[in-house]
Amino acid sequence: MFEIDLNLIRKYDRPGPRYTSYPTAPQFNESFTSEKFLDEIIRTNNLENPPNLSLYFHIPYCDTLCYFCGCNMLITRNRDRIKEYLRYLKNEIDLLRSYIIEGRKVVQLHWGGGTPTHLNPDEIIDLKSYINKNFYIDINAEQGCEIDPRGLTKEHIEALKVSGFNRISMGVQDFNEKVQKAVNRIQPEELTRQVIDWVRELKFQSINIDLIYGLPFQTVESFSETIDKVIEISPDRIAVFNFAHVPWLKKHQALIKPEDLPKPEEKLMIFKSTIEKLTSAGYVFIGMDHFAKPEDELAVALREKKLYRNFQGYSTHAGCDLYGFGITSISQIGRCYAQNVKKEKEYYNKLDNEIIPTERGFYLSDDDLLRRHVITKIMCDFELDFSSVENLFNIEFENYFNRSLERLTEFINDGLVEIKNRKLIVTQMGRILVRNIAMNFDWYIEQKIDRAQYSRTI
Repeated sequence: MFEIDLNLIRKYDRPGPRYTSYPTAPQFNESFTSEKFLDEIIRTNNLENPPNLSLYFHIPYCDTLCYFCGCNMLITRNRDRIKEYLRYLKNEIDLLRSYIIEGRKVVQLHWGGGTPTHLNPDEIIDLKSYINKNFYIDINAEQGCEIDPRGLTKEHIEALKVSGFNRISMGVQDFNEKVQKAVNRIQPEELTRQVIDWVRELKFQSINIDLIYGLPFQTVESFSETIDKVIEISPDRIAVFNFAHVPWLKKHQALIKPEDLPKPEEKLMIFKSTIEKLTSAGYVFIGMDHFAKPEDELAVALREKKLYRNFQGYSTHAGCDLYGFGITSISQIGRCYAQNVKKEKEYYNKLDNEIIPTERGFYLSDDDLLRRHVITKIMCDFELDFSSVENLFNIEFENYFNRSLERLTEFINDGLVEIKNRKLIVTQMGRILVRNIAMNFDWYIEQKIDRAQYSRTI
């Protein structure tokens, strides 16, 4: 178990990016078009050794509205609407697949949402079969799917298994009934345990459980009970997210009353108690809000400095070209990011005209590439070797990042960062505040160009 200094958390608790990309999504712009994205797709496919592939498929539909949700989702029970979306998802696969050369291995694949298991078992098998037919899926590929235990049958889990999925992630948020009622997500503990039993019976390789702290009516004691139950369930990975109450961005969050939320001091104590309980139970604190068993690939990658970060969070597959499919999904190819349109109708219209459905994106400058590397190393390795950066980018590190290093003085004095032998080392306490540390190397924040309203770092 490691000791947490609440005074430091109070001091550094401010809004900041999660750095699932750099530059971050608020910098994406509509001057980056489908044509520019296609140019980069073609360029990267013509490389002598193009990278392996990571595929993301966005299934936006949910059966009911969770008031806390910050995802890009649509509430529907119209099965014809879902079927139409699946048809167009296949059209997008056809369109992008025509530009991707044969033989590029898919080493990572993920379905997110929304709720992918809002599809029925036959739809799951049909879509995944189409993907398997069109791409070369490596035999050891990490294939994950987000599921919702509510409305789930064993046939759903069997469909995922037979389709090749080997990892499951599910939201629990909190087992407390009062909290569940306040956020309109009634998910009895018995139901969650039943689904976990099915997943284990079918021998999936990994189970992740998502929790959220800062929800209505949570207390240190009540959330501690949820943590104890999750430890007993013993998933391979646990993510404990900070609830960002942003009703000005997500209008449905206005259904949550601010007066029902835990006070800032209570929220900090929940956070402290959670980290101490999980690490005492043997989970490795990966960083920010992720925990994993010591033998899990995420913990192994952390030890071996092979951890990576993309739009799905922490990952074990660095250096892949990420292709996103479906509305709102984001691709990361070569030197660019490209985000798809957000509306179904616009998505369908573009695909009817055989146009890649890009709405906005970003083409990275040399400085962006350098800073992305630096921030990724800080976020993933919790260490940065100045000489290594100099060799890769032909710069003098202390000269190029002189202002960034000056801003780190306070972090060094507070024991969050050490600099020795021309290496930046994030301390154990610093891992909790790693977003704050990385922000010192963000040019857009430095120039006050980035005025996005981010969630708080704690």
